[in-house]
Amino acid sequence: MDLKGRDFLKVLDYSSEELKYLIGLAISFKEKKKNGELHKYLKGKNVALIFEKDSTRTRCAFEVAASDLGMSSTYLGPTGSQMGKKETIEDTARVLSRMYDGIEYRGFGQDIVENLAKYSDVPVWNGLTNEFHPTQVLADFMTMYEHFGHLEGLSLVYFGDARYNMGNSLMIMSAKMGVNFTCCAPKSLWPSEDLIKQARVIADENGSAIFLTDDPKEGATGKDVVYTDVWVSMGEDDKVWKDRIKMLKPFRVTTELMDFTNENSIFMHCLPSFHNNKTRIGKEIEDKYGVSEMEVTDEVFESSKSKVFDEAENRMHTIKAVMYATLK
Repeated sequence: MDLKGRDFLKVLDYSSEELKYLIGLAISFKEKKKNGELHKYLKGKNVALIFEKDSTRTRCAFEVAASDLGMSSTYLGPTGSQMGKKETIEDTARVLSRMYDGIEYRGFGQDIVENLAKYSDVPVWNGLTNEFHPTQVLADFMTMYEHFGHLEGLSLVYFGDARYNMGNSLMIMSAKMGVNFTCCAPKSLWPSEDLIKQARVIADENGSAIFLTDDPKEGATGKDVVYTDVWVSMGEDDKVWKDRIKMLKPFRVTTELMDFTNENSIFMHCLPSFHNNKTRIGKEIEDKYGVSEMEVTDEVFESSKSKVFDEAENRMHTIKAVMYATLK
């Protein structure tokens, strides 16, 4: 399949067949990595990694994947470039695409990465925006495929604030892959009506369905995959914690909630996770609000059902697949 020169900005831009191809390619790269087989197919190329939001998994995944493919990478952190300060996005795109073979962007509005791609002469990859997180869900669905051996017909439920990148991307990816998707959250935290309508059209084409509920028991019952994310998204004001904790506490993923799922079900999380109080922010939240576990209990996070570190590893393999497919 020829994807050379394509941007990777959101899963809406790719067909079901193209997404399946990328997952298959990632699986093959994972096997090569496991077997110690060199695959420096893009030796001599260079990529720029723009991070307006800090990251562990995304940065490491792009840097290691680029190195494995034989490429050099330049990290431009939150204070590492003039984009948006002294230099426009349009100018930044045109400068970097004269020096690099590909550009990754992780930051704020989807409009920024879309504009970057519009003015770039080389592929642009979305490492996360407020609205979408395509490289994450590619890794998620690779992980699901590895566990179940198939994707079509599975049922995934997302607990938590579904208005932003993870809720949006999981819903669309599920629709594309023939996976039944349930958003389980207070109604005020559901995805936009327009995106829900789009997802339902796509799901209908692929033999799956989109459901929404504000009942945690209903959301969990009979599901194969339980997914959650932090209750306050990157970039949101810390002042929202108090109200968000009160609103989402009934949607915390617990062992009792997991008991309603299918016997072979798995738990997933894009990380980082507030499953205990062993981080600075986690301790601050416990001191302020008396909550030591938020979106998921430590018991579930550390259980045999948890596949969170498989997901984290698969970020590297799927990102490698995206870069290779669009640059080869």
